[in-house]
Amino acid sequence: MLNTKENGGETKEDNRMKNCNEIEQQELRVMRSFVESQNPASKEVDDVMLRRFLRARDLDVKTASALFLKYLSWRQEYVPKGSISESDIPNELAQKKMFLQGYDKQERPIAVVLGKMHIPNKRTGGLDEFKSKFLSYSIYLMQIKMCLN
Repeated sequence: MLNTKENGGETKEDNRMKNCNEIEQQELRVMRSFVESQNPASKEVDDVMLRRFLRARDLDVKTASALFLKYLSWRQEYVPKGSISESDIPNELAQKKMFLQGYDKQERPIAVVLGKMHIPNKRTGGLDEFKSKFLSYSIYLMQIKMCLN
């Protein structure tokens, strides 16, 4: 007789998932402990975020932790206040260089960028400034889209 849910038992797949989840939870605890010791700001990050990095690196705690800590440093540099406000990117909003156009089939936001709307300004840092502001503008739009849904 097969061990199925219909007859009250668990399938082999259920057992594998349970074991996988237990291993993942254990690795997640190890990762959290390590990243919190390296960067106290990581205490504010939830398990879902850490799990994304852990899964992206096939539960390799060392690699996932290094990647996450790099992400956290990047985030602190480009989004120092935790979010981007309209006052941080007034020119980008006025030029309407980018907008969000719904979601794709996997429910990821679609960003449409209109390069022709970019007006370079040599006085404010050129390409490097553009990259920085473009990134801030992208983050701002994603935040707005998430708030609306």
